[in-house]
Amino acid sequence: MHDLIIIGGGCAGLSASIYARRYNMDVVVLTEGLGGTITTTHLVENYPGFTSVSGQELADAFINHAKANNVPFRIGSRVSRVWREKEPAGNGTPEFDKFKVQFGADVHEARAVLLATGTTYKKLGVPGEMELGGKGVSYCATCDAPFYKGKKVIIVGGGDSAVKESLILAEHASEVTIVYRGEKITKAEPINMQRVEATPNIRFRLKTNIVEICGEKRVEKVKFDDGTEMPIEGVFIEIGRIPLTSMIDELGVEKTEKGEIKINGMSETSVPGFYAAGDVTDTEWKQAIVSADEGCKAAFKAFEFVSAQKLA
Repeated sequence: MHDLIIIGGGCAGLSASIYARRYNMDVVVLTEGLGGTITTTHLVENYPGFTSVSGQELADAFINHAKANNVPFRIGSRVSRVWREKEPAGNGTPEFDKFKVQFGADVHEARAVLLATGTTYKKLGVPGEMELGGKGVSYCATCDAPFYKGKKVIIVGGGDSAVKESLILAEHASEVTIVYRGEKITKAEPINMQRVEATPNIRFRLKTNIVEICGEKRVEKVKFDDGTEMPIEGVFIEIGRIPLTSMIDELGVEKTEKGEIKINGMSETSVPGFYAAGDVTDTEWKQAIVSADEGCKAAFKAFEFVSAQKLA
């Protein structure tokens, strides 16, 4: 019986594990792999304390910090189910709801659980996208826009996120083209559309789909569904994210329409003893530093929750 099970080995989960160990909690991290989404970022230049570092190097710093605090990891399998069962009273311990977590073929038990599984970016699913990932194909303008200074880029998407990302790109790239399959952008906030329309190096290509991203070692051009091509040096894809939450469905945790887990300012969910942190939550801004913050708060609240259970 662990005090806390952390599902996910990215910035949120690793930060939580460090704090949990400092609270002397019996904690374990269950994850398919360590590092999380940040490992796919070529360079990170906006994380305090690291002037310029690769995503993998930043993740390694988190991992090494956790290891220095003797955090135990179980790596290589996937959590497929999380549920609750009554732990009978006995040996002076009152009855309480324990969490059970299916991790591969094993079942782990804990008094509290933190979900920090993050999201997966929605993919275009076109040839060249996977092959050129990190070589001109990106899913984060905040992370990678500075590397396209003076270059021509496109951003794919028609929502508010794509519009806001285009404004970030426009501060660096010589030309930004928003490619969207619809006839017009309808989901962006009016103020953001006004900003885009007032930015001279942003243009639109509507009623258009990318069918292929081409290049040898880096992105060189894209092909459109009307048979035309565009020479380009960067393709930013912002068509949404998919929260990885299906394994907790039977807990009845409150979610948004997008499937993100609703949390309060201390990473608590609608289910006592169950916490969430990082990109899997309904926090608007998805950044490594935000994930780390939420993970720390979750560990603190889990410590309070477990301590109260043990003293009951």
